[in-house]
Amino acid sequence: MAIMIEELMGQLVADGGSDLHISAGLPPYGRFNGQLRPMQPEILEEEACNRLIFSLLNNSQRKQLEQTWELDCAYGLKGLARFRVNVYRQRGSYAACLRALANKVPSLESLGLPPIVEEMSHTPKGLILVTGPTGSGKTTTLAAILEHINQTRAEHILTIEDPIEFTYKPAKSIIHQRQVNDDTRSFSNALRAALREDPDVILVGELRDLETIQLAITAAETGHLVFATLHTSSAAQTVDRMVDVFPAGQQTQIRVQLSTSLVAVFAQTLCKRQHQGPGEHGRVLAQEIMINTPATANLIREAKTAQLYSQIQTGGQLSMQTLEKALANLVLSNQISLDTALLKSSRPEELKRLVSQLG
Repeated sequence: MAIMIEELMGQLVADGGSDLHISAGLPPYGRFNGQLRPMQPEILEEEACNRLIFSLLNNSQRKQLEQTWELDCAYGLKGLARFRVNVYRQRGSYAACLRALANKVPSLESLGLPPIVEEMSHTPKGLILVTGPTGSGKTTTLAAILEHINQTRAEHILTIEDPIEFTYKPAKSIIHQRQVNDDTRSFSNALRAALREDPDVILVGELRDLETIQLAITAAETGHLVFATLHTSSAAQTVDRMVDVFPAGQQTQIRVQLSTSLVAVFAQTLCKRQHQGPGEHGRVLAQEIMINTPATANLIREAKTAQLYSQIQTGGQLSMQTLEKALANLVLSNQISLDTALLKSSRPEELKRLVSQLG
C-alpha cells in the first residue's frame, strides 16, 4: 500500500520528531532528539518519492521548483502541525526535508530561558540577535519573545519570514506576518517597506545579505526594536560576520553603527538531555549571552572582537554568560553529560576548568 505524506507527518509529530527526510532510494527518515532513524522499512522508489513531495505543493510552487530546482515553503496539516518544507534536487531526483513546527507558540517559561531574555524584550529600540547552528531553536526562542510582547503590551509587530513558521493570534498587540515569495519579493524589500508601516517591533527571519543587515541596523537606529537570526555560534563571531559582509571601506562605519544599535546577542545550541524524565524535552538549551554595555560597545567599535569573550566572562552581574559557563552549569546539574558538553564547546579546556571549579 502506498505511503501517504500525511501518515509520515502524523507519525513524526506523534513520536516527538523534528525533521522528516524524503528521498529516492532510501526509506523515509525522521530526526528524534537530534538522532536520525528510518521511519518505515520500505525504500522509496523515485516515482513514489516524487508523489509524496509534489502532494505538498501547489501549481505555482511546482513551477518555481521546476525553474530553480530548489524551493522553501510551508505546509499546514489541519489539527496536527505546520511544517517548514525545503525541496531540492540530488543526483538527478527530488528530495525534501520537512521541519515540524509547534502548533502552539511556546512561552518563555516553557523553554527555560534565562530571565534576562524577558528583560531584553522590554527594550524600546535596538537590535537583538538570536544566533546558532541550524536546528538550535532560534525561531522557537524568537517566537516565545514575540508572544510575550503580544501578551503584555500594545505594539505593532511586523514579521518577515521565509517561510512563516509560527502563527500568532493578536492579544494586546497587532501582528502582521509577511512571507517571502508570497507577500514580498525579498527580506530587503519588506524591510525597506517596513519603515513606512508604523511598526514598533520587527522580526527579520534571517540576515542573509549586506542590504538586509544594513536595513536592520538602520531600523534599530531609527527607534524600532528589531529581532533577527544568524547562523553563528558565538557573540564575537556574530559581530565579525555582520561586519565582514561589507566592503573594507564601509566596515568602520558599520562597526560604529553596530556598537550603538546592538542590544544583545543570544548564541544558543541544543544539547541531548542525559536523563529524559516524563514530560521533559529530549534536548536542553545552552545560551551564550552578551549584553551590549559601554565596554562591549567600545570593543566592537575598535574591532577588538577577540576580547568580547573575556568581557562576557566578567559580565556575570549583568546576566552575561559564556557558552562554556552555561554548559558547565548543565553538566553540574546532571542535565547533560560532560562528553555532550565538550562536543558543543569551542573551548574544551575552559569548559573542563569551569566544571572542576564550580563542582
